[in-house]
Amino acid sequence: MNETINFDDFTKVDLRVGTIIEVNDFPEANKPSYKLTIDFGDLGIKQSSAQITLLYKKEDLMDRQIIAVVNFPKKQIANFHSECLVLGAVKANDVVLLKPENKVLNGSVVS
Repeated sequence: MNETINFDDFTKVDLRVGTIIEVNDFPEANKPSYKLTIDFGDLGIKQSSAQITLLYKKEDLMDRQIIAVVNFPKKQIANFHSECLVLGAVKANDVVLLKPENKVLNGSVVS
């Protein structure tokens, strides 16, 4: 377990639901990755890179809802600016994406 945080620290993390609307290969990344374009409803469209090529095909990701941290600063990865962090659970060096159990509105707050 990492360092213990207090509830005020947790409330600073803005977790939202979005829908993947575009998936592209990202050959410039150091590790196999996709470039994702994600619709967060009223928050707009954001981009992210994700090292999920082992478990997911591009066509399987289209229209899939995910959960992401949307209030990190942009991070440059190779020639790409990632605007959010898509969340997943690590399973034997693979990442299994987190998603809502039922479809919800894009931009919905995760609490």
